[in-house]
Amino acid sequence: MTAIPILNGVYTSAQGDFVASYPINREPIVQDSGMIAKGFLRPAPGVTQMGTGPGADRGSINWNGICYRVMGSKLVSVSSAGAVTVLGNIAGSDVCAFDYSFDRLGINGGGNLYYSTGAAPSRVTDPDLGNVIDMLWMNSHFMMTDGEYIVVTELSDPTAINPLKYGSSEESPDPVTGLMKVRGELYACNRLTIEVFEYIGGNGFPLQRNASALIEKGCVGPRAKAYIGDTFAFVGGGKNEAVGVYLAGPGQAAKISTQEIDELLATLSDAELYEINCEARIDKDEQRLLIHLPNTTCVFYISASNAAGEKVWTFLNSGVQFENPYGPRNATWCYSKWIVADAEGRIGYLDYTVSTQFGEIAGYQFDTKLLYNGGAYAILGSVELVGNVGRGGKIFFSSTVDGRTWSQEQAISGGDIGQRAQRLQWRPGRRFQQWMGLRFRGADAGTDSYARLEADIETLLS
Repeated sequence: MTAIPILNGVYTSAQGDFVASYPINREPIVQDSGMIAKGFLRPAPGVTQMGTGPGADRGSINWNGICYRVMGSKLVSVSSAGAVTVLGNIAGSDVCAFDYSFDRLGINGGGNLYYSTGAAPSRVTDPDLGNVIDMLWMNSHFMMTDGEYIVVTELSDPTAINPLKYGSSEESPDPVTGLMKVRGELYACNRLTIEVFEYIGGNGFPLQRNASALIEKGCVGPRAKAYIGDTFAFVGGGKNEAVGVYLAGPGQAAKISTQEIDELLATLSDAELYEINCEARIDKDEQRLLIHLPNTTCVFYISASNAAGEKVWTFLNSGVQFENPYGPRNATWCYSKWIVADAEGRIGYLDYTVSTQFGEIAGYQFDTKLLYNGGAYAILGSVELVGNVGRGGKIFFSSTVDGRTWSQEQAISGGDIGQRAQRLQWRPGRRFQQWMGLRFRGADAGTDSYARLEADIETLLS
């Protein structure tokens, strides 16, 4: 029997390239399970519903131990039991930015800046504020950008703006797309560059640019970035470069996207790139970067990538045939749970005991590395998936000899609930001349995980 890796697979593009195929709705875990495998695929966490809000989710934060969200046009608080309390209005339909000071919560939505003390939000109406596309709190100031200037609130009055204290990011003429705070420094993310500012205080603009820390990559939009790995990740690129995904470093950026992720980003328009929303989930010895695109969510696993020695990516989607964009968004750690919500206003928490999303089945799929028999003709006699089974559902198997077209699926039972000794075996008896790829798919509420795939390959005389 031949062992075949399953953490990611390979197929061929229309141009004839060999392309990596990443699991859909399955998480790769790099962990030594003894003689079985060095890793396994488990279901991505499902979502158990706990409440319903007044509209589509636009973002969330944990402030003073309470989960606050903007849903539709409302700022709401969500209790540990899922009860929703409407606090007031937030304009727009965009994804909001949140941050807080010692005594107030700041919310940026619909081009405005709002404050809340846990009650109805109030909009900052100072005419010198302008249009706000991003916001954060740092060194006793709320700091904003309108795409051209960096604007700070007054120390003595967070609702006041002094136009004489505007700052700018002047290394490159590209627009400012957002702000980040890392280790007490402000990162002004421009479209093609990222400039770093140190806080110096004083009576004027309280920041000073650190010229030696300039990163010659930029970010595509206000929400296309997330704090992770003691720095931040962002979607963007430099002058005359295609868009990729990077981790910011001191004066440089390390690329973490692969050819396949870059090609996916290249299909998006500038408007779609600007609307990308990134979030981080740090949980269960893993740091996950989620990049929400119009039709799918790409997930990068930092810990698994370090352990595997390669870039580990997967996709998340909703729907029985994973045909819909991933619904659960804006996860916030609160009440010892990851609280999420979706475009339909449903509120829930991430739950590894289920694979359904708000009670709805989310299908999964993963491919294997290619089988190769030294160029000799061969027959794939049998294949067997090894893992933790007996949690219900059927598993569909298909194969390809060209990387583009797939055979008719063969379905077997994954075992009824409790049948943990069930063996997952197929006997396709399919002949191949050079190489073969394998695919496995499911569409049920099961929570089986898979660690190893073995194949019986019989060489034929030429």
